[in-house]
Amino acid sequence: MTVADKKIPSMAEMSGQPGAKTGAEFLERLRRNPPTLYIDGQRVEDPTTHPSTKNMSASLAGLYDLQHSPEYRDLLTFEEGGVRYGRSFMVPRTKEDLRTIGEAHRVRANYGLGFLGRAPDYMNANVMAAGEGADYFARSKPKGDYAVDFSENMRRYARFVRDNDLCLTHALTNPQVNRAKLEGELPDPYIALGIVEETPEGVIVRGARMMATLPIADEILIFPSTVLRSNDKESIYAMGFAVPCNAPGISFQCREPIDVGRDPEDHPLSSRFDEQDAFVIFDDVLVPWERVFLLYDVELANNAYAGTGAVLHMAYQVVNLKVAKTEAFLGTAQSIVNAIGSGQFQHVQSKMAEIIVMLEIMKGLEVAAREQAEPNEYGVMTPARRPLDAARNYYPANHARLPELLQLLGASGIIMMPSKADREGPLGEQIARFLQAGNASAEDRLKLFRLAWDMGMSSFAGRQELYERYFFGDPVRMHSALYEVYDSTEAVQRIQDFLNRDGMYAEGGKNQ
Repeated sequence: MTVADKKIPSMAEMSGQPGAKTGAEFLERLRRNPPTLYIDGQRVEDPTTHPSTKNMSASLAGLYDLQHSPEYRDLLTFEEGGVRYGRSFMVPRTKEDLRTIGEAHRVRANYGLGFLGRAPDYMNANVMAAGEGADYFARSKPKGDYAVDFSENMRRYARFVRDNDLCLTHALTNPQVNRAKLEGELPDPYIALGIVEETPEGVIVRGARMMATLPIADEILIFPSTVLRSNDKESIYAMGFAVPCNAPGISFQCREPIDVGRDPEDHPLSSRFDEQDAFVIFDDVLVPWERVFLLYDVELANNAYAGTGAVLHMAYQVVNLKVAKTEAFLGTAQSIVNAIGSGQFQHVQSKMAEIIVMLEIMKGLEVAAREQAEPNEYGVMTPARRPLDAARNYYPANHARLPELLQLLGASGIIMMPSKADREGPLGEQIARFLQAGNASAEDRLKLFRLAWDMGMSSFAGRQELYERYFFGDPVRMHSALYEVYDSTEAVQRIQDFLNRDGMYAEGGKNQ
């Protein structure tokens, strides 16, 4: 394949009329430029019609349509220069802006009951913050004599994504081959994604990255990993760039689908929101210079999310998403209790209280992050780090209790669940008689318990549990990072002051 064959159209050539897109426009983009997906050994020619991806494509289209609905248009979009853009691209300048953005995040999250972890607004928050903090990338330079302004590239790309209302995926980590060795110490130095060479047209990259969640997308953003290890200040593994998901030389190998084509009444979540996960292979992909944001600098790569403020805006989206998800667990659990009439038992009340406590903790952390927000060095009102760090460590450690509580509250009812076809089959009358609940018909009860099963016991639920456990990275590293950045100076000084007191205080306020 020649360089000409590998050429990606310029962003100007790919741009259309700016503004928030509809679901139909998003689906047309997928049909016109399908990502290079492989599922069960075959190429997915059209993700809008393929059995394993069509429902997720339709769900994403629904999210795009949501921002045009009369009920949510003013919340999910904003106007600038006479054009309406998606709210998640808005640059917050005030705490009120953050509150509005957070409310929009929750509306989007509620669309999938919080189970759509990579809705487009997650990466939109990243791109918005990186675009505003683009000066961070000015230090990075090509090795060759190429006139490239990486900071301006980042600004232009942020506008490109906003103007075209693109759906992005991303991939951070390298394949699990040998954790005891650095990337460059492996027998093949291009198992991990690395820079092969610079050319007048751009940078050629080779290797693989994990995990690209939601590869049913327009573009993939390869931002630096936050844990890049290297013995050198310069590394071929330090990079930041973006390419279309159908760029020449790029392939997504997807995991086994969770959406197996069942009726949404039987699989209410997995039939709609199987985001898919994939590892992405770069076979000497030529990344145009206009799409490159960072090269070679390990320190700059490792600090990119913090240095631009992107990590905090992404975390703010996530906290709002987890609030919506916990509310969904609460609503489902209480619906089970209401249906079977178990609310008078104290052990049931105790289990419900656990969900309530988790929900209120997450809501409180969201409020604290917003109310303690301050403008960063780029003038962007940025949520406070401490509450977000607490949320990022608390939720992964406690999420597994939510599906467990559904199992405990539903008990055998979550196992004995005839399908929709069974209810309409020869034993339908018997099912209606014997599987009714004290406060619900058999049909309503089974729909509810099917949802509980998909939230807490199905393959979809199992994937969700692993996803939540490692969403922000290894929990031990997360705890270590929190310890390293948390300032305990004031608390330590308070203890020292207490220990250094001469004696007890008298009523008059003087030491005895």
